[in-house]
Amino acid sequence: MGKIQRFGQLIRVKKEKLDYYKELHANPWPCVLETIKKCNIRNYSIFLTPDLQLFAYFEYTGDNFEADMKKMAEDECTQKWWKETGPCQESVSGNDKEWWLNLEEVFHMD
Repeated sequence: MGKIQRFGQLIRVKKEKLDYYKELHANPWPCVLETIKKCNIRNYSIFLTPDLQLFAYFEYTGDNFEADMKKMAEDECTQKWWKETGPCQESVSGNDKEWWLNLEEVFHMD
């Protein structure tokens, strides 16, 4: 296992899609959860803010984040999941290449 890297990310959920997004995440597909684990992601949570932003936190324990994210993106089940969740979201970054905005960690305490 590699050094743990912590990630915080932000995106907005569309108001008209909020209930569906919550429903999907209340019953996530087992194949998606398995892929997340295989890609060395642990301790993954998504929180909803009052202004409809989603804050995600996860820990990456692998040795090659880019390769693991490529493996995840190529997974057929994950692609189908993203076809369901993607229309529920809109980027806050203003950059189409960065769907979830990666946040800078400014403090951490174990």
